[in-house]
Formats: sequence, structure tokens, C-alpha cells
Amino acid sequence: MPETFCSAEIADLAAAMLKVQQALTPACKDAENPFSKSRYATLNSVIEACRDALIAHGIWVVQVPVPVESGHLGLMTKLVHAATGQWQASLMVMPLPKADPQGYGSALTYARRYGLATLVGLVSEADDDAITAMPHRSRTVKGASAKSPVTAEEPDPILAGLPRIDGVTYATVQAGNGRTCITASGATQAKKVFLQEAGFRWDAGRKIWWRYAEGQAAA
Repeated sequence: MPETFCSAEIADLAAAMLKVQQALTPACKDAENPFSKSRYATLNSVIEACRDALIAHGIWVVQVPVPVESGHLGLMTKLVHAATGQWQASLMVMPLPKADPQGYGSALTYARRYGLATLVGLVSEADDDAITAMPHRSRTVKGASAKSPVTAEEPDPILAGLPRIDGVTYATVQAGNGRTCITASGATQAKKVFLQEAGFRWDAGRKIWWRYAEGQAAA
């Protein structure tokens, strides 16, 4: 992790980035948050919106995780001027939603998107899709048959009526529209039939099973 966030000289990099920013257009809102129903630009859309302009003006982009305090993700985004080696960087630190690969991956994607857009100066809309990168309450279901009632170490009335599925973890999250949603994670693909019967829907873009908590399927 650098002690400073730019090289001693950045005049050539700044001149190149002025040309990059003149060529930028807003990133396309290519996905919808199923919880808030708002549209947002994905990481792929942000990259597509600035890749050609950066390459055309000799700017290399690198994004790497860096060590930070426990329970947090640190991501360094760096722009390097290929002709001179001049560089500028930014560091984003954010709490991990869960201490597992799924939570880390969700936070990393979110940080990459906003880190790149911010450093490049790409126009991006305000959205509520950060819901997967925020801590939420969860209840882990252990060693149960696929059809038995759910039980948890700390009973949650919202989750009480859900089927208990071996290897699946339920969690409650507050959506941007004010409604409470339930997500299912873990060994979900092997148990998708049971989840569908319980009203869950698979969101391929966000790679998550979800439904509203008020006894409604996520139709």
C-alpha cells in the first residue's frame, strides 16, 4: 500500500487524463437492484465506458486488494501513464458483509466499480445496490432435512416459517423501498427446487436467491 497517492510528477498523466475525460460518456445502467427496483451501472458497464479512452491515451489501470483492518476490504485503484510512469492512486476501505468468499466477492466488486469510476471521473448515478455490501442479520441452518421447520440459535420470527434446508443460510435485509427481504446463500444450487417452492427467485446478475419477507414470492 503506497504511503502517498501520486508520483512526484503528474503533469503528463494529468494532460492524458484530461483527454480521457473529454472522451468519456456516462456508464450505461445495465442492471436492476431487485430490492429497491432502481437501475445501476455494473462493474462491466463502468469498465466498458472508460476502457477505450484510457487505452487510447496510454493509461494503465490496476486494481488490487491491500491489507487493512480485520473485517474490512481494502482496494487500491491505480492509474499509470505508460509513457512516463507517472501515477495516481486511491484507496477504498469498506466493511465486509460476511467473513466468507461470497461476502468478500460482493464487497470487492462493489469497491472496484466505485473506485474506478471515482478515480477516472466517470459519471455514475446514485443507487441502492450496496445492499449486498452491507452487514445484515443472518441465521445459519445446520444439519437439517430439506422440509423440516427452521430453527436458529437466535429465533427470528421472520425466518421461522421458512423450510430448513441443509447447507443453506437465510438472512434478512432492508431493501431501498422499505420492505424486508430474505436472501438465501450457501449450498443453494443443489437445493434450488426447494427454494423455488418457498418463493425464492434466482437473480443471475447478483448471483443470489431472494424473496420478500411478507409471505410473497419474488415475482
